[in-house]
Parts: sequence; C-alpha cells; structure tokens
Amino acid sequence: MNGVSTKTQFHPLPDTTDRSSYKWWVVFMLWFVCFFNYADRQSINSVFPLLEKQFHFDKVQLGLIGSVFAWVYAGFALPAGLVADRFRRKNVILGACVVWSIFTLATAWCNSFSGFLWVRALTGLGETLYFPAVMSLLSDYHSKNTRSRALSWHQSAVYAGTILGSWMAAVLAEKMGWQVPFFLFGPIGIILALILLACLREPKRGAADSGDDAALAAHAPGASSLPVKETLAIIFRTPVVLLLMLAFLGANFVAVIFLTWTPTFLKEKFGFTLGAAGLSGTLYIHLASALVVPVAGLLADRLARRYPAGRMMVQASGLIVGALFVFLVGSTGSKTTLILAMTLFGLCKGFYDSGIFASLYDSIEPRARGTAAGLMNTVGWGGGALGPLFVGWASKYGGKPTAVENMSDAIAFGGVIYLAAAALVVVAILLFNKRSKLATASPAPS
Repeated sequence: MNGVSTKTQFHPLPDTTDRSSYKWWVVFMLWFVCFFNYADRQSINSVFPLLEKQFHFDKVQLGLIGSVFAWVYAGFALPAGLVADRFRRKNVILGACVVWSIFTLATAWCNSFSGFLWVRALTGLGETLYFPAVMSLLSDYHSKNTRSRALSWHQSAVYAGTILGSWMAAVLAEKMGWQVPFFLFGPIGIILALILLACLREPKRGAADSGDDAALAAHAPGASSLPVKETLAIIFRTPVVLLLMLAFLGANFVAVIFLTWTPTFLKEKFGFTLGAAGLSGTLYIHLASALVVPVAGLLADRLARRYPAGRMMVQASGLIVGALFVFLVGSTGSKTTLILAMTLFGLCKGFYDSGIFASLYDSIEPRARGTAAGLMNTVGWGGGALGPLFVGWASKYGGKPTAVENMSDAIAFGGVIYLAAAALVVVAILLFNKRSKLATASPAPS
C-alpha cells in the first residue's frame, strides 16, 4: 500500500527474555556438534590394535593414519577461516558436520592402507571448516560480558568428545567389531545437522559488539566481507594476535604430546595395562579441564570488566602454574604423584583453554574473526603436530640408557615450552593494556 512493500527480511523476534536465552541455546546446540567433531576424530585411535591385527599395519602406517588428519586439518584451516568470513556460518557449520560424518561412516568400509589415509584426510578437511565458523558465530551472539563463558562451555565438548568418543569407540569395537563405532557416529552426526538446520539462526556479524539484542535477529544479513588482502593485513599488523597464536602453538605442542604419548608412557614406565593406560591417559587430564573451563570462563568474563586484558591474565596463570605439573608428569616415579600431576595439569589447561578464542577476538574486528581463528588453528595444529615427533626422536636418540627414561625427560621438557607460551601471553597482556590506554586517551572524533 502506498508503494511500500509489506515484506520483511527479518522474522519477528521473541520477547527480551527469549532473546537473551536463545544465545545460550545456541551454545547448547553447538555443544553436541563439537562433541561429535572430537568423538569422530578420536575414534580411529581407539581401534588401532584391531586394525593392526586385521590388516597387518605396522606402527609407521598407523602413525601416518593418525597424522594425515592433523596435517590436512592444519593445512586447510586458513582457507576455512576465509570461508567463514564470507559465507553464512550456519551453512558452513552444518555442511561441515555432514561432510565429516559421511567420511566417518565411510571409514567402516575401508579395507586398505590407502583407503584409511583418504578417509582420514577428508574427515580432517570437513572438520577444519567447523571451528573458525562456530567461534565467529558464537562471538556474534555473546558480547564481551558473556563471551568467555559461552566459548568455555562450548570448549567443554572438546574434552567430553575426547574422553567419551575414545571410550565408546573402544568398547563398541572390542565387543562388536572395529567398524561399529563408525556405523554409529557417522549417521548421528548427519541427523544432528538436519535437526539444527531448522533450529539454528545466523546472527549479524559484529552485532554482539554493538548490542546483544541485535545479534539475535533470525536470518540477519552479515556485514560486507573484507577483501582477503585486507583481512590478512588486519591480523598481521596486530602484534597481540600474533603473540597469542605463537602461545597457542606452544600450548598445543604440549597438548598433542599428551594426547599421543601418554598411554604408551603410562604402560611402559608405570606398568598400566593397555586398556587402563588408554583410559587414564585421557580421563584425568580432560575431565579436570572439562570441569574447570566453565569456571575459568566466568572468571575471565569478570576480570575482563575490570582489566582490559582480563581474559589473557586467566590464560597466563594457567600456563605458568601448569608448567610445574607438566614437569612433574615427566619426572616423577610415583604413580600417585603422576595421577595428581595429570589432574592438576588438566585444571591449568582448562584455565588456558577458556580464553583461546575469546582473547583473540578482543583484538580483532568481527569481519576478520573467522580467518583469525583459521590461522590460529594452522599455527597451533601445524606446530603442535611436531610435539609427538619431538618425543619420538628424543626417546630414540636421548642420552639416557633407556627409551622410557628419554621419554620422561622429553615430556618434562614440555614444562619449559609451557613457560615460553606463558611469556608470550604476558607480553601480549602488556601490549594490549598499552593499546587500551592509548585508545582511552585519544580524543573522540568531532
């Protein structure tokens, strides 16, 4: 009427209470996607003994099956971030879930070494699309007041997927055959993506930074994307971002060592059975992280209201204290001390993990967040993948009489790496505080 279209490009918003609660429903829904992201990637490790027995793979072949995922995941993380900054993140997240679930299912039909390499590589390609998109999307639902809590609750799915995915895959494979976990996990992921297709809304980019309510508009259009060159320039001319990425490399270097070598270490040094070593190697560390990371996220949000670099302060504390317990894990000869040190390391790891992306996003503009997260994964996983290689080389060529003594020293050296990562975060804190003071002191434009 009167030439004015009656169409609207937004769906009506619910009342204020519903708008406020929906952003937490988004965290709840994506928690399950993240759970299967990690359950699917960990399940293959649990069936290695059965693959070795049935297909006569040697340790090198099994290692390559495990490594090809990380190489593809790291190699394509930056392109995945560029995709997240240029397309609807809802579609990227759910499409990625379908892709990696299909290749998880396809794993059950593999019958050759090359087949396993291909499906693991393609699973890594699907999963690398997830984190840049989901971190960017969640950060547009949650402002600085709740961002650490939201990302921390989402992060707890990483630990749950690592523990339960490994355990469920091992139990199912042992009782019913190595293919069964893949026949189960793959279809569940596809069904989950189809359900969330109807429930998940795309927020406007940067909306949470200008007001939470705007972030909850259903099907909100995003701001125009930046050119690739400008996006990368924003990242590389921000020293705080680069320091946080290097710190993530150090933290991930240690984390991947524990994921890869802890079961072998527990079996060879402390006499754990293979099954007990596999469970204990993930349970104590990751359960402790899962329990503490929401608390650390809450603390980070509160500190961020008082101090510009409050989130980074929480991360630095986790790295500094955690370095002691990493050293203890490698150096102790007591099983009791070992379990205590692994648990306390897990708590400290949770403090660091609570701010991996939340701290990053304090220093980067919304339209470059997906790319920044992708580049962080490239640096962190690409460099972190060198950790297991370092321990393997040190175990073989170290100066101690036995391989297990050399492995102990190599794991203990992870404490030094953790301290180096802490130093990088401390420098980032100083630079971030300086930048915040300059911004506060600058006169507002007339």
